[in-house]
Amino acid sequence: MKRYRHYKSDKAIILACFGSVIEQDMYLDLKSEVEEKFKGVDVFLSFSSRMVLKDLHKRGMDYKNLPQVLADVDMLGYKNIVVASINLFPTDEHELLVRTVQGFNTFSLANIRNTKAIINKTKESSLALKSLNESITKENRANLYVIHGVPILDLAGLSSVTYADEFLKFIGKNNYTCSLEGAFPYYAVKDRLIEQMKSDGVTNVQVVPMLLVSGNHYIKDMVEIRDELKEHFNSKIVESKTKSDRFNLIELDDIRSIIIQNIKEEIIKLG
Repeated sequence: MKRYRHYKSDKAIILACFGSVIEQDMYLDLKSEVEEKFKGVDVFLSFSSRMVLKDLHKRGMDYKNLPQVLADVDMLGYKNIVVASINLFPTDEHELLVRTVQGFNTFSLANIRNTKAIINKTKESSLALKSLNESITKENRANLYVIHGVPILDLAGLSSVTYADEFLKFIGKNNYTCSLEGAFPYYAVKDRLIEQMKSDGVTNVQVVPMLLVSGNHYIKDMVEIRDELKEHFNSKIVESKTKSDRFNLIELDDIRSIIIQNIKEEIIKLG
């Protein structure tokens, strides 16, 4: 086929991210690490949030969404493309990614594969969550894990969210969970949460953002939750375990390891 002669480059990796106006450097750091782990493979970034893309464009930064980047990478002539899902759970953003890859595979001559979301495989997910809990848990302080969640209850991937929620509560007697926009949202369950904590003898609590990149949710929602809890407990937001001032899961070694391993697996499948 004549058109295939234009596919002269071997492999490319596209990091498909949601994006963040505030924590954009987190994705740039991840890109640098992926480039280091996969020397000789070109790495690209895409962002799905239109709000983030518009903000970046206003600041003179030229970023694109996944369909645009896939079109560019295809035009550049890469034979094999791995789209890495930089999504914590395999919910709506990940499902859109999968559909986009499937769509491109119907007409592109490149071989395109996508990775799984981060919290997907039981073993890796369980060990990462266990490590997270061990690293932040302090004596006489409860953990309130706040998952972003999804507002639709029959969405694909919710079992992954539910597993993380149940696992975190199971492994720590002073662990509590809620969401921002999904099942058991803080705004609807906060009275019962506070009642339960008081019944359990909690006096100190730290809010743990279960967000890949905290961004605006950290500044607005996590601070608001912390301040409301201050009316009943000695409350704080969990301290960052990395160089950032704010707590971001994307910076944790276990999360990075899952992302890298997911990419490796898809590269092997490319042949």
